Amino acid sequence: MEILVPILTAAVRSGTPILYATLGEILTEKVGVLNLGLEGIMLLGACSGFSVAYFTGNAWLGVGAAFLVGAVMGLLHAILSVTFKGNQVVSGLAITMFGTGASSLLGRTMVGFTIPGLPKVPVPYLSDIPVLGKVLFDHDLLLYGSYVLVLFFCWFYSSTRPGLYLRAVGDNPRAADAMGISVDKNRYLYTMVGAGIVAVGGAYLSVSYTKMWAELMSSGRGWIAVALVIFSIWNPARAVLGAYLFGGVEAFQLRLQAAGTTIPAPILMMLPYVMTIAVLFVIAIRQGKGIIFGAPAALGTPFYREERD
Repeated sequence: MEILVPILTAAVRSGTPILYATLGEILTEKVGVLNLGLEGIMLLGACSGFSVAYFTGNAWLGVGAAFLVGAVMGLLHAILSVTFKGNQVVSGLAITMFGTGASSLLGRTMVGFTIPGLPKVPVPYLSDIPVLGKVLFDHDLLLYGSYVLVLFFCWFYSSTRPGLYLRAVGDNPRAADAMGISVDKNRYLYTMVGAGIVAVGGAYLSVSYTKMWAELMSSGRGWIAVALVIFSIWNPARAVLGAYLFGGVEAFQLRLQAAGTTIPAPILMMLPYVMTIAVLFVIAIRQGKGIIFGAPAALGTPFYREERD
């Protein structure tokens, strides 16, 4: 148990940025917009979040700045894919390339700087629970925010009118338009908010997880989040399982390296990505058998509004 608790705790912390990115992408895809720019958005979120936190001395201002930067990138993606009906895959990849280059350029003067970051805030009583208390309730407020976000989205998608409208736009935009729901407005809104949440995942890396900025520090987590959206079947609750699973694999390989294993470090660093490929392989097989369901029917498809008399 003394070995298991630190690994599980590290899995939760390591999986949190992936969880934020996955939740943001689920929100975007549920409204019918595919955004493959997660990696670039996370890097911009990490860079902007760290820089604002460093120069203002307030980590929460950094998180807020990251959300705004992510929302701007979501706005750009929406303009290209919703207004101009551009290819959503190409637009997303362009955002990834832009975010990677811009974060490297803007953050090169901050390499090596550190900040105090977000302090731990143990939850009274809950943090005293054996094993689970240390694993789940002895962290900072931004990590707890991911718990709240998961619960909120589970309720929002299934029990609210805006959530119903969101799913209608993603599944059948023509029917939604006939009901008087603005397809474009919904796609703009949730693409921006979703990208902002993805950027918060990047900010968690620099403001809380490492408390520093490093070039390309997202290390492929954005792409893992894209895979986890499919793994979770667009379900926020299942996204928690996937994010912590991959976080656990990463924490495990780091612990193996620290223990001085004879396995080469590059092979250990491959483990999270090998796991991603394995999951996608299994999903592809199940999809071939007709088991996969849950994807929005209009995902990635531009909406052309028919003029009505």
